[in-house]
Amino acid sequence: MHDTDTGIAARLSAVDAGIIECRRCPRLVAYREAVARMKRRAYIDQVYWGRPVPGWGDPQARVWIVGLAPAAHGGNRTGRVFTGDRSGDFLYAALFRAGYASQPESVSAADGLQLRDVYISAAVRCAPPDNKPTPAEFDACRPYLVDELDALAQVRVILALGKIAFDSALRVLAARGLLIPAPRPAFGHGAACTIGPYDVIASYHPSQRNTQTGLLTAQMMDEVLAQVSAAVATPRQTS
Repeated sequence: MHDTDTGIAARLSAVDAGIIECRRCPRLVAYREAVARMKRRAYIDQVYWGRPVPGWGDPQARVWIVGLAPAAHGGNRTGRVFTGDRSGDFLYAALFRAGYASQPESVSAADGLQLRDVYISAAVRCAPPDNKPTPAEFDACRPYLVDELDALAQVRVILALGKIAFDSALRVLAARGLLIPAPRPAFGHGAACTIGPYDVIASYHPSQRNTQTGLLTAQMMDEVLAQVSAAVATPRQTS
């Protein structure tokens, strides 16, 4: 591991430590812990993570993926974002096809999966009731996203999964002092804008509802990841 890799990994580890111990939002703390005690029948013999879920991936990533929040019986169970649920099944299969993941499935934090050039995070780190964090909960969690992006020195492209993640990404960039264009960029699958040194690309969220209804298909996900790869490969123009 190079010195740069070591430094970034150390900064990310510090961010992760703060995330894992966080108890800022009483409603989320109560819910995530209750789910971990009650469990789902299919996972009754498993020990649930039941804590905030940190980001994970390649410390040298040029692509930063931001989702909404861990699933109650997905990330809240496995301790890894988009792992152990249908959304993750869809996302990691697409990342594998695009060359960003070493395998097409993510079932546990110890399954051997590796990400290449990608780091994955969430706008809120605790599983929320009805998958709906409150505005105050988004605000409480945002500093972790800011700290993560500060640590991920190589990021060039931000892929936001869903409108809520897209709005969260824009707020993170604004919190880092970057000027958000006016009019404010609108969300849409494949919509893209450039903010400071970052290309921000939007995608529909790979939720089971979206993929089962056909709002988001595998081809659509492949196309947006191709768009991400093209943005990564495009030399940045300097003035």
